[in-house]
Amino acid sequence: MNRVLARKLGTNVCGTKILRRTCSTDVTQKFSSSGSNESNAEKNSMNDSPQHDIAIVGGGMVGIALAASLASKPLTKHLSVAIIDNNPLLGRKNIIEKGHPPDPRVSTVTPATISFLKDIGAWRYIEEQRHAYFDKMQVWDYTGLGYTRYNAKDVDQDILGCVVENKVLQSSQLSCVQESDLQKTVYPARLNAMDMLPSSSLTGLGEVPSTTDLYMRGRLAKLELSDGNSVYAKLVVGADGSKSRVRELAGIKTTGWNYSQNAIICTVEHTVENFTAWQRFLPNGPIALLPIGDKFSNIVWTMDPTEASERKSMSEDGFIRAVNDALDYGYGPHPGETSSQGSLSWLTGDVTISAKERFETPPKVVKLSSERMMFPLSLRHAKDYVSKRVALVGDSAHTVHPLAGQGVNLGFADASALSKAIAEGIALGTDIGETNLLKRYEAERKPANIAMMAVLDGIQKMYAVNFGPLNAFRAAAFHGAHYISPLKKRIISYASGEQSLPLFS
Repeated sequence: MNRVLARKLGTNVCGTKILRRTCSTDVTQKFSSSGSNESNAEKNSMNDSPQHDIAIVGGGMVGIALAASLASKPLTKHLSVAIIDNNPLLGRKNIIEKGHPPDPRVSTVTPATISFLKDIGAWRYIEEQRHAYFDKMQVWDYTGLGYTRYNAKDVDQDILGCVVENKVLQSSQLSCVQESDLQKTVYPARLNAMDMLPSSSLTGLGEVPSTTDLYMRGRLAKLELSDGNSVYAKLVVGADGSKSRVRELAGIKTTGWNYSQNAIICTVEHTVENFTAWQRFLPNGPIALLPIGDKFSNIVWTMDPTEASERKSMSEDGFIRAVNDALDYGYGPHPGETSSQGSLSWLTGDVTISAKERFETPPKVVKLSSERMMFPLSLRHAKDYVSKRVALVGDSAHTVHPLAGQGVNLGFADASALSKAIAEGIALGTDIGETNLLKRYEAERKPANIAMMAVLDGIQKMYAVNFGPLNAFRAAAFHGAHYISPLKKRIISYASGEQSLPLFS
């Protein structure tokens, strides 16, 4: 070997270690091909490699949420946690540029997620940045046959949700991690390989076994990074998205399909502030208009790939006209105040429409305030969330259609449940990488995620077909959701984070 790669641990102003590598021109002695020399060199290298309790692969919103959740619990706040992600923003204290229009990448967080973010200490940072609560939501379709309006007061709540830029969510949670007692190290690299050996007894290894001994006895996973570092951990968490490298290396299979749809997202501006979440189902997919504060809204417009490419490349004025058309009289009429009441009165009997329940037209868009971004849509679900020393959270375990904005909420619920399982394992003195412990997390989250995925996929398929009898069925569904109070409350509660299905207690 012609040079020694010396590792240096740099510490940022907030106490989070950032692993860097520097090159030395020192020349080391070349060993012969003797097996013992090679074995000793390998063991020495292994013992020099960092060892952590948990390695989180992926420093996005859900990965950082897990770290922040661990940092907030008495039993886990002193753990050694590695965060493996080559995003340079993870090493910065404040990644929010104030005074700029909102980023088009936003998330709609539910009341249940807001409670989680408050518990881990992140919500106070979010409230210092731009965000937009909403207490009303209107949903309708292009046929004009029906609509429904949801109001937080229907379930005795103040809000239905809050729209927050993804970078604000990530930055706020990162602030919690940086200011905590968690022993955290950021590795600005990608995961190349992962290896672990079968478990065997630690008998005879002494009170403090070496990293080598623990790895050889199957008590640590070995992660090889793109910068040449090796990291060892009792538990590896895949929070690295829908194309998860952790999931791939763990051999965990997925099931699912691609939707023949792309989504366009962007930030738009109004002349007045928007306080309502709007969604209209069009022939090729839904369009959503979500408040983001300061007279800005976020557009999420789903359509077939050909139309999406055309919308993305059309002029700004043409796109604004298309958006306003899609949210107004384009594709079909407004629902009338009694549009389906006559034919569907058997559902509700005679009802009187109050002012707050009447159909409203969304505020006009006057300006495009960001680039238009486009991405394909799919449904994917991991057959297993855990295996030995591996757990998957967020999009690594499941991806859903964005029509109800539930994806990141499922991921935050995963992070909460996994941190709770880890804390329970520590309380019991259990190895936190053992499959039996991790299965508790899977048992809590898998059924809830599958249920939500089934609901969202069913809605997507129901609105993907323009067929007379199906249109009438959809109108009946709108009518029931709008006028049958117990059903409306169940729908709102489920969308807000409850785990029971809308029709059942």
